[in-house]
Amino acid sequence: MKTTDKTPVVSKAILLPFILITSLFALWGFANAVTDPMVQAFKKVLELSNSQAAWVQMAFYGGYFCMALPAALFVRKYSYKKGIIIGLILYAVGALLFYPAATNEQFWFFCLGLYVLTFGLAFLETTANPYILSMGDSKTAIQRLNLAQAFNPVGLVLGLLAAKYFVLENLQSDDFDDFGALSEAKKALIRTSDLMVIRDPYVILGLVVLVVLVLILLSKMPQVRAKEEEVSLSKTFSGLFKNKRYAYGVLSLVLYMGAQIMCWTYIYQYAEGINITADVAANYQLCAFILFTIGRAIGTYLLKFMSSSRLLLYFSILGMLCCLATMFIQNEIGLYCLVLVSLFLSIMFPTIYGIALNGLSEEDSKIGAAGLVMAIVGGALLPQLQGILIDLGGSAVNDISILGVSEINFSFILPAVCFLLIAFYSIGVYKGRITANQ
Repeated sequence: MKTTDKTPVVSKAILLPFILITSLFALWGFANAVTDPMVQAFKKVLELSNSQAAWVQMAFYGGYFCMALPAALFVRKYSYKKGIIIGLILYAVGALLFYPAATNEQFWFFCLGLYVLTFGLAFLETTANPYILSMGDSKTAIQRLNLAQAFNPVGLVLGLLAAKYFVLENLQSDDFDDFGALSEAKKALIRTSDLMVIRDPYVILGLVVLVVLVLILLSKMPQVRAKEEEVSLSKTFSGLFKNKRYAYGVLSLVLYMGAQIMCWTYIYQYAEGINITADVAANYQLCAFILFTIGRAIGTYLLKFMSSSRLLLYFSILGMLCCLATMFIQNEIGLYCLVLVSLFLSIMFPTIYGIALNGLSEEDSKIGAAGLVMAIVGGALLPQLQGILIDLGGSAVNDISILGVSEINFSFILPAVCFLLIAFYSIGVYKGRITANQ
């Protein structure tokens, strides 16, 4: 249903809390963007296979899965502000762990830092998303969440720029076509230097997060509405599982996160397959993030004129078509199509999130938000599966041909299928076949 009245998306009374919470969206966007290129960086520096390097994303998005429900239970018992504080502390600790990780030069230590960091992000996302939804009239809730999420790409762009100019362009290992052929002594020197380069953005990020933590501690963050009578967890879970719109929404977010991270992470491997270096490939990812930002703005505007489920349908179909073009066009045009996918990814997370939580009570929303944040695990599992596909013929990205295309091209069948299934969800909601009361 489109919004026809003059209900404000954000009222003046809660403008300051809205701004403060919205700033967190940029913070986790930065962490997402600066981490994606690290898959390729660790692969080269530590001489890993594609599937081994994908453990970066497994650690990063796996942390969301493990901590989302505990975070929701914490927020349910205490408050939004306390949840945000715990989230920022964990975020800072995880980022600062990169300092000893670089000193020890152990891949698992870096993954541990990312794992702890995303414990913090799980707290922040579990808290911030339902909080934004509750900051005003339910008629404008999805618009409000899309508006807040529009600041997420700001963090994405800044994170990518940090990765490009402070990491990718300064990696000495990337100066050699066959880094593995160097002597062990020379590799050891380069590896030490490169791991320090990878370390620095995270350590600086950890210090910035500590500054934000102080600002939040000093700010008054009132609850939007009075706390309702707490319902038992068993009753809450039972109600959520019976809510088909919510249950299929969780599955759709698993698929969305998988598609997003696959299209963003493996843009570097796709570029490698057509002889484009990682630092140049970062320019293409920057274009993807810009399109992602534009898509958020366009989507937020279009929601004034059409239902969220209908807009989701259009964007999922167009995203699928771009993935198919990415598969079967084996040159720079295919890379352009991969970049274009981000335009259609843009509105999916807040839109699916809003559809799934629509109509839930505040208390149910806190637990429901945990399930939706746990769905971010799709960003850990599906890129790992894509890495396995790319490694079918060996560690290179174009060792073999599948259906007439290289394995890196063929691997984008996975996000194409994700978009197709999201389209089925949006049709079900739009046609009224998937409702909250089935």
